[in-house]
Amino acid sequence: MKKLLAGAVLGVATLSVATVSLAQMKTEDAIKFRQAGYAFMSWNMGKIKAQVVDGAVPYNKDQIVAAANVIAAVANSGMGALYPAGSDKGSGFHETKVKPEFFQNMPEVGKLAGNFNTAANELAAAAATGDQGAIKAAFGKVGESCKACHDQFRAK
Repeated sequence: MKKLLAGAVLGVATLSVATVSLAQMKTEDAIKFRQAGYAFMSWNMGKIKAQVVDGAVPYNKDQIVAAANVIAAVANSGMGALYPAGSDKGSGFHETKVKPEFFQNMPEVGKLAGNFNTAANELAAAAATGDQGAIKAAFGKVGESCKACHDQFRAK
């Protein structure tokens, strides 16, 4: 019981610190963090593409599982907090490509983000099976969900 209570207290304290940290985050830092998250996911998508889609690299189930789990973890990490109002302007590692329309259509953004999270989770589940056909299909759905958001809310 004491461990459970201590864990709950620690969890609340951690959440409180994280919330305060986000409230104090500079716009440039938010842009940098989200750019880093997307770059890391892209690198892991490339591993899956090379092994499962293109066949350019020999298939390694452990690498694919790890890559898919990273994509799902980042997708489910709460990246929405890295889009504070006004972050359609500014730089992180480079100038942001978020269109102002992103902030004017939050219901659509939420729908697209939900689709992306679902697709990322399905990719992780498919990767765990080792079925390359299922992985390839799930990978395609992740790509489609990325493209849907980019088409509407990312500048070229």
